[in-house]
Amino acid sequence: MKLRDSGTETAGGEAGVTNLMEYISVTSILLILLVAVMFMVNAVFMEGPANTLRFHAFTDIGNGISVRIVDIYVIAPDEGTMSSAFDIPDDVAGGDYYVEVEGTSTDQKILVESGNIQSRIDIAGIGATKGVTGRTTSKGWNVISYDWRGV
Repeated sequence: MKLRDSGTETAGGEAGVTNLMEYISVTSILLILLVAVMFMVNAVFMEGPANTLRFHAFTDIGNGISVRIVDIYVIAPDEGTMSSAFDIPDDVAGGDYYVEVEGTSTDQKILVESGNIQSRIDIAGIGATKGVTGRTTSKGWNVISYDWRGV
């Protein structure tokens, strides 16, 4: 009969299981961190800059529409009507938006908005003298119409 030290065999088997559990634990923690980073990358590196781009583009679009409205007012006849078609970008950063004139006759603003990103631009110079109303979307050609009767 041969006697063997059973402690040596068990310790070797437990060391293998311990290493395996360590690798599984570390890999699981790293996978959880990788998934968390993937969600954060989208918000930090993609949505943040896209929202900044949208805001600045909306400001530019609002300024352009304000200038067009003022130009129409400057060259409009005392009696008569006038229309001018203009084009604005169909989308900004891959999304649609809408344009609306809001406010009272003394404080009118152009609102350019999509979701939670919006820009308000004053109608330069004529907001207190002429009432401007209307809304449009980003698709297709848009028209500014002037009627001396205010209709």
